[in-house]
Amino acid sequence: MELTDISVVRSLMEKHGLRFQKKFGQNFLINRSVPERIAEASGAGGEDGVLEIGPGIGTLTKELCKRAKKVVSLEIDEGLIPVLGETLGEYDNFKVICEDVMKADLELIVKTEFAGCERVRVAANLPYYITTPVIMRLLESGIKFESLTFLIQKEVADRLCAAPGTPEYGSVTVAVDYYCDREKKFNVPPGCFMPAPKVTSTVITLFPRKIRKYAPKDEKMFFKTVAGAFGMRRKTLVNALSAAFAVPKETVARSLEECGTDPGVRGERLSTSDFVALSDALGNNIEK
Repeated sequence: MELTDISVVRSLMEKHGLRFQKKFGQNFLINRSVPERIAEASGAGGEDGVLEIGPGIGTLTKELCKRAKKVVSLEIDEGLIPVLGETLGEYDNFKVICEDVMKADLELIVKTEFAGCERVRVAANLPYYITTPVIMRLLESGIKFESLTFLIQKEVADRLCAAPGTPEYGSVTVAVDYYCDREKKFNVPPGCFMPAPKVTSTVITLFPRKIRKYAPKDEKMFFKTVAGAFGMRRKTLVNALSAAFAVPKETVARSLEECGTDPGVRGERLSTSDFVALSDALGNNIEK
C-alpha cells in the first residue's frame, strides 16, 4: 500500500469515515521521498527505539518501522487508530498509543516500551499550531533521547537555529540551545502535503547534549531571565528585567555591568552564555 498516493489516502479516509481534522493540524505527506528522507535524517536503525508523535495514516511510521527495532506512536485522533491497524498491520515492531503527547507520561512510556532498545529517538511530522510546546515538553522531560527529528514550519526551524541579533532570535532559540545542538536538514514545499499548507516546511534534528554546555547556578532563574528579556522585546534589558523581577532598575543595571554588558542593550543581542552569566548576577544582586 503506497501511503503517499493521493488516491490511497482518499480511499482510506472514505473507508473509515474520516476527514482532515483542523484542530489536530493534520497534513499528510504525499511525496514518497520525503518520509524516506526524514527516517534517514532521524538516524534510526539497529537497536534503536523510536517515539513518533502524530503518525497520521502511518506514512513516516512505515519508514521508521523498516529501520528501527521498535516504533511507538502517540496519536491523539481516535479515528486514526483502525487506519493504522490496516496500514501498518505487517509490522510486528509497531505499537500505537491513543494519547495526547502533552498529557502522556512520557517517562513511563519510554521505560516500558523501549526496555530492550539501546537508544531512543524521536521523530514527528508536527502540527504547526503546537510545535514549540511539544518540543519543549520533550526537552524538559529529562528523558535521555539520542536525537529528535521534526518536520516543522520553516519559520519555526529558522527561529530555533537563529543567531543573536537576528529578527528570528527569541526565547525559544535560547531555550532549545540550552538543551541541544541543532541541525537543519532540508526543506519540504507545500505541494508535498495533503491538504497543502500555505508555508514551506523544514526537517530539523536536535541532538540533546550528553555533557552540559551551560550550567547556571539556578535553572529557574535562568529561564525567568530569558522569558523576562523577551517578554517586552522592544524594551532595553534594564526596563524589561526590572519589570519582570519587580526590582529597581539599578539592580539590573549593576548585574549587566558585572557581566560586561551594556545596560542599554536588548535581550535579542545576548547569547545563551550571556544569559547564564546575567541570571547568575541577577540572582546574587536580588538576594542582597
